[in-house]
Amino acid sequence: MSQSIPLQTPKGENVLEPRRFQVFTTRNMDQIPGIQRMSEDARFAMKVVANVLPFRVNEYVLNELINWEQAPDDPIYQLTIPQQGMLAPEHFNRMADVLRRDADRAEIQRVAWEIRNELNPHPAGQMDLNVPEFEGEKVEGMQHKYRETVLFFPSQGQVCHSYCTFCFRWAQFVGDKELRFASNEADRLIDYLRSHTEVSDLLFTGGDPMVMKTKNLAQYMEPLLEADLDHVQTVRIGTKALTFWPQRFVSDKDADDLLRLLERLVESGKHVALMAHYNHPQELSTDVAREAIRRIRDTGAQIRSQGPLLNHINKDADAWARMWREQVRLGIIPYYMFVERDTGARRYFEVPLAQAWEVYRGAMQQVSGLGRTARGPSMSADPGKVEIQGVTEIHGEKVFVLRFIQGRNPDWVQRPFFAKYDPEATWLNHLKPAFGEEKFFWEDDYQRIVAEKTGG
Repeated sequence: MSQSIPLQTPKGENVLEPRRFQVFTTRNMDQIPGIQRMSEDARFAMKVVANVLPFRVNEYVLNELINWEQAPDDPIYQLTIPQQGMLAPEHFNRMADVLRRDADRAEIQRVAWEIRNELNPHPAGQMDLNVPEFEGEKVEGMQHKYRETVLFFPSQGQVCHSYCTFCFRWAQFVGDKELRFASNEADRLIDYLRSHTEVSDLLFTGGDPMVMKTKNLAQYMEPLLEADLDHVQTVRIGTKALTFWPQRFVSDKDADDLLRLLERLVESGKHVALMAHYNHPQELSTDVAREAIRRIRDTGAQIRSQGPLLNHINKDADAWARMWREQVRLGIIPYYMFVERDTGARRYFEVPLAQAWEVYRGAMQQVSGLGRTARGPSMSADPGKVEIQGVTEIHGEKVFVLRFIQGRNPDWVQRPFFAKYDPEATWLNHLKPAFGEEKFFWEDDYQRIVAEKTGG
């Protein structure tokens, strides 16, 4: 690993100097200086939403990424600060009424849970279909939806440096163990991998594994260096830390230890990839963010970028093109543009599929071939990852052209299929087969898989 070069922020701060991590939650959100400038009604609306959906933001995001002169329209403000439209009117009014009556905490929590249970807390079969069994028992804190890839949720990593307002895993952060994926059983993970030699990729996810101390992260990763796990070729780490706390890789006390851990994995022959979550080019604008990228790449690990298309944040082809061009310049590989999932605050952020494709297409037209590695728009739906390849007309019928990038049945992958054009559709289950067909080609097989998994 090369020696880090001291850099200066616009405020004259050396990015290598340790920085105190200060976080704001629902309890102290009134102390955020920028929010104090908002109207009383706006601040009350924030509290209403924050009592249903998780809220957490740190001072780096507040001071370095949000342009308060543009708030509330600033994209990073929308990314991190609750807005009234994130709840349906009936849900907002129910919680607002409780808060206005100054109800006790128990009643506030009861109403919050009632609302949360109506927000599809675990989409795409995460609880019912994705949790594997091993030695006759379900394996907590793990998902195995696609043959080659296992997702693992380390218990110490089930929080983030800040929370995204659109988060599709928001149920991890609201304090209900029944809604939460997490495991602290490193041995169980390793035993499962040893017995499943079809698995080539292990994805550590959350939450954000990069909130963990390096010594804790190493407990899960170092066993992967053993010879009997050679079939696990790729170690992925899903993280938003490059946006929300790049100091994790630069100036935190164990930042160098973390980079050395990544180096050891790379030197052992593993492909190490940080699956970095980016939503706007603004997130790449600080010196410390760019230094974090440089240091990670110096370990031999790759950084791949992914994120959803979001109303109010990045529903703009130019913004995506700027972000992908800058990522390529910094050595990041654009990987996915996702469609916002059907959960949580999706009603505020979702974009019709037809518009999503137009944004993707418009962005692709502005980047070179190295930026066109980003696939999408992709729906991580119940049967698999379904990509919108375009809108066209066949035999006089306007249709969506779709394909599986990944599927519960590997035989579906790369098979094109067609849906009737619907300008209002925002998710796979809104679409109907084209050309008079009763079902999509994969539906019967999918129902069989569901029946086998659930005993139905």
